[in-house]
Amino acid sequence: MYLKEITMEDFTVFHRLTIKFSRGVNIFLGENGMGKTHVMKALYSACQAVKPDVSFSHKLVCVFRPDDYGIHRLVRRMNHGGRARVRVESDQQAIQASFTNRTPKWNADVFYEDAWEKQTGNTESTFIPAKEILSNAYNLSDAVRKGNVEFDDTYVDIIAAARIDISRGPGTAEQKKYLKSLQKITQGRVAMADERFYLKPGNQARIEFNLVAEGVRKIALLWQLVKNGTLEKGAVLFWDEPEANINPKYLPVLVELLLELQRNGVQIFISTHDYILAKYFELRTLLRDEVVYHSLYREEVSKDICVETEKKFSTLKHNAIMTAFSQLMDDVYHTETRT
Repeated sequence: MYLKEITMEDFTVFHRLTIKFSRGVNIFLGENGMGKTHVMKALYSACQAVKPDVSFSHKLVCVFRPDDYGIHRLVRRMNHGGRARVRVESDQQAIQASFTNRTPKWNADVFYEDAWEKQTGNTESTFIPAKEILSNAYNLSDAVRKGNVEFDDTYVDIIAAARIDISRGPGTAEQKKYLKSLQKITQGRVAMADERFYLKPGNQARIEFNLVAEGVRKIALLWQLVKNGTLEKGAVLFWDEPEANINPKYLPVLVELLLELQRNGVQIFISTHDYILAKYFELRTLLRDEVVYHSLYREEVSKDICVETEKKFSTLKHNAIMTAFSQLMDDVYHTETRT
């Protein structure tokens, strides 16, 4: 299964927006508040609804966490009509949720859910939040269920994904190549004991995850997802701001790994504010790769959020990252000419 398109009407910050996706890497750009993470969370909710025990509408409220799990709070606040719609299409089926500003709890009208659940192929989906969470994994899921702490489902789900080993038999040649590449950064492998995560550097004693630099912990999480068989052909990976807290010198390694994953059939969605990450994707992309940039921006007259999609970072007309970078270069030039 791979995702082809999403349509949102009066949903969160969007009035009407349709985005078509590449089956390879999809990179979301845009200023804060443009809804990059909202798009990915809606897509992730639809992916999770492939499971018979997961409802699309319920997953939406668990991922977005509106007050009192009220899906009505996901209706765009400027919507006077009071009805929102989210429709996600894959290469096989479609699923749609419709609700109003009076819909109680998560009781949205969901269409085509039975057909959506019958999709074939690998339907694994994983969402890596912007903030690393494995260092706080111990008893977190139980605490969330009891209402002691509030984390949305992306955090609870990634802990479960890191813990469960769904691989069969010895690792594939592709897995071993990925792991070797990632271990250049982590200098070790992930280990678990008593529901806690550790980093084990070679033959040395294990190190508590919270004693490891956060950027290394994020790469170690990716290592674990590759090792346990989560990121295999047909899977969908969502990663919110992968560059956060990661040493810039490791970004080329990360980009190459993600490109290799899409070459082997993993569909990838990323949101970023980072020039280096976005530019390295452009530089390292081969002709056979499927990489597209989706730049979200606010239209000047209507103030609605729109999208521009291009295959190259450098050809985007609405590019908040490039605008900021160009301003920096201008400031550097003027500062140096004055000294």
